[in-house]
Amino acid sequence: MAEDDSYESMLCVKPEVHVYRIPPRASNRGYRAADWKLDEPAWSGELFAQAPVSQYPGSVVEAVTDSSRYFVIRIEDGNGRHAFIGLGFADRGDSFDFNVALQDHFNG
Repeated sequence: MAEDDSYESMLCVKPEVHVYRIPPRASNRGYRAADWKLDEPAWSGELFAQAPVSQYPGSVVEAVTDSSRYFVIRIEDGNGRHAFIGLGFADRGDSFDFNVALQDHFNG
C-alpha cells in the first residue's frame, strides 16, 4: 500500500462567508467587488470546492481592487476544471484574519 505524503492544515475558520458569481475580468485593472451583486450571495453553507493555494499572493487568491473584505478565488472540481468565484466577509476583521492566515502560512 502506498503511503500518502499529503497533509491538510486548517488555517482559518470563519462562521460567515459569502460566495458570489462574478463576471469575467473586464481588463487588467483587476476585479472589483462593486461589479458583483453583493446583496445576492450565490451560496452559503459547507465546503463545496477546493482551492489549492501554492503561493500567496498569486493567481489562486486575489484581493479585489476596491474593498478589503472581498477576494477572487480560483476553485477546482477534481476533474481539472476550474472557475473563479467571489469570496466575501461581512466583517472586516474576518477578512483581515483570512489574509493574515495566508500570509503567515507562506511567509513562515
